[in-house]
Amino acid sequence: MQLIETAIPAVKVLVPKKLGDHRGFFSEIYSKQTLRELLGVELDFVQDNHSLSAETGVVRALHYQLPPKAQDKLIRVVRGSILDVAVDIRRGSPTFGKHVTSVLSAENWRQMFVPAGFAHGFVTLEPNTEVVYKVSDYWSAERERGIRWNDPDLGIDWGVTEASAVLSERDRNHPWFREQADLFRFTSLM
Repeated sequence: MQLIETAIPAVKVLVPKKLGDHRGFFSEIYSKQTLRELLGVELDFVQDNHSLSAETGVVRALHYQLPPKAQDKLIRVVRGSILDVAVDIRRGSPTFGKHVTSVLSAENWRQMFVPAGFAHGFVTLEPNTEVVYKVSDYWSAERERGIRWNDPDLGIDWGVTEASAVLSERDRNHPWFREQADLFRFTSLM
């Protein structure tokens, strides 16, 4: 598996090897041992999620869960493509309030590792895009939070306008970044 660094050291892009021949291909897309070696952390993913977005321009963002139910995520696309976004919400971090993006697609076979302490979201770049992601803790309605996707303080270029973005009512009305009371504290161990 190839590891690609991002502008925020805690967020990584991973590219599994793909072995192909006349029959098709084989790829080991997840190995606990390989991720431990590449990322230097022990991950225990407990749930896989799968979403389908029927249209181009569907924004699913920006979500996170607070401790003790915080989630590490490993995101991949099995059909179509997305612009994947991770925002550092660890107060005291040198990259607090900064974000990284990566195009993930069924074609480029990239995955993005987003650790706890980051808000995560994506926008679909093609219709009928399917995203599959692993999480390290179960969904918790009580601990789930969100940040407004188009917050000017974050400066994320989603590639869609407010008028053309397809959002849930919940995602459209998340609080602004500066209004977030419940964020993470940065430690050198994160």
